[in-house]
Amino acid sequence: MSTQILERPETKDADTGPEMFHYVRKEKIAESAVMGTFVIALCGEKFPVTKSPKPGSPVCPQCKEIYESMKH
Repeated sequence: MSTQILERPETKDADTGPEMFHYVRKEKIAESAVMGTFVIALCGEKFPVTKSPKPGSPVCPQCKEIYESMKH
């Protein structure tokens, strides 16, 4: 898996807890947003993309840790 395709965190609407944004494959973002298909985040969460992150949005700690370990 290349870190080049894991640039942008996306959201998962959760029923409980604060909203977290997840890292997903970049090429799947538009397809999910338009078609409603599910994406799989680095942490394993499955969800349709419904929102774009804003600067300062909280990122899933598991996704962030996995992404950071892939960059080295």
